[in-house]
Amino acid sequence: MRNRTTLAAATAAGMLSLMFTAGSATAASAAGNTAAPGAQADATSCGEVRLTGELPAPPAGMAVQQQVTIGEDCRPVLGEVTFVPARAGAAAKTKAAAAPAGVAAAETAAGTTRQFKSWNEMFDCCNIRMTGLYTASQWTTDGSRITTASTEATQQWNREPWNAGWNLKSATQNTDCAENCDVSRTEAHADFTYKGIFDVTGSWYANTHHSYVDLNADGTATCRFDVQLRHSFIGWNWQRGCQ
Repeated sequence: MRNRTTLAAATAAGMLSLMFTAGSATAASAAGNTAAPGAQADATSCGEVRLTGELPAPPAGMAVQQQVTIGEDCRPVLGEVTFVPARAGAAAKTKAAAAPAGVAAAETAAGTTRQFKSWNEMFDCCNIRMTGLYTASQWTTDGSRITTASTEATQQWNREPWNAGWNLKSATQNTDCAENCDVSRTEAHADFTYKGIFDVTGSWYANTHHSYVDLNADGTATCRFDVQLRHSFIGWNWQRGCQ
């Protein structure tokens, strides 16, 4: 996460960044243009890819999102970073714990309670979601300290007929501080494997998602993301965001 080349994407709301690990801007690998067993004959494999990016919390009632697509030359193509009304973001398609739109706030006797969501998804060239990792956070702050904090991570993956498709191999989650915190940091990870129509061996595809959420005592939050693909294809796209 630390040795990265920064490529900036400007929006009317300010400057945000997408960062690639060194060497991953060129997505082609030794796999060359070899399709997976059973894959479409005209599909082009771009080999192993790793992408990483960071987004700030959007204003209340808004979502911030970006799409990164594997382009014709197997290089990632950055989509525009956009702020959209929360209901137009990805919240409706996640099964993470329900939370109001935006970084919502509610006053309680213990302080101000806020809620925050993130999504980290891979789609194929037909815009079918293959794998996804989601977080839903809630924390209460008195303005200088976080009194309580919790983050739940959930996963989703695409299945095919006859008990085939993507599977969740493993998932982990760790929150470093849940009470009396300056910052509450959560790391969520999910490993997915595939065995189905496009690879009957189960050895070709594997997607690994990493999501990082930082909740701050001043009521702000940030989300960072990382995805690793054992093999990828032109047209695959990474969709990520938070609200």
